Amino acid sequence: MKKLILTLFTLISFAAQADDKKDIKAIETYLNSIKTLSADFVQIASNGEKAEGRIYIEKPNKIRMEYNPPSNILIVGNGDYIVYYDKELEQITNIDYEDIPAAMILANTVTLGSKDLKVTSFHKDPGMTRIGLQYADASDLGPFTLVFSNNPFTLKQWKVITPQSLEVSLSLYDSVIDGKLDPSLFKFSKRAETTRKNKFRRK
Repeated sequence: MKKLILTLFTLISFAAQADDKKDIKAIETYLNSIKTLSADFVQIASNGEKAEGRIYIEKPNKIRMEYNPPSNILIVGNGDYIVYYDKELEQITNIDYEDIPAAMILANTVTLGSKDLKVTSFHKDPGMTRIGLQYADASDLGPFTLVFSNNPFTLKQWKVITPQSLEVSLSLYDSVIDGKLDPSLFKFSKRAETTRKNKFRRK
């Protein structure tokens, strides 16, 4: 009887692993199918800091994150580099794509479970699917997690661990997939941003 039970547990384990691989492949296919994404977001850090704003993504490698007041931060990636702009200080910092975990979401092709991007955890329940990921050559980048709603299957959140050991989550709301985005969203100009109105924000 004990041997039979162990055999059954082994078969169940193999079946679960096969299902996980199928679901992970579905996540990969979903991420690769997205061409543009825009959404409102809420960003929460484990130290209690909270910020809201709107994010725009256009593959490959274009991103814009507009933080709502009282935050004064704007992040714009044009495909070659990312600008971090502090409006209050009028300070501009350039960031390499390799220094942000979200870079994998911006790529045209994502391969989960590759030698470069390892799957560290996977969990699926009736409502949500969570996958933990880690870059093989992470340097200062910690692990990160993508969270999806299952019905419909949609990216809802990502969580990252910063070099300061803070967990930061960014939750997406009212996402629009593959909508048309104005190219100027991804072109940074200090003068344009100073006078920019909420032209691209939905009413």
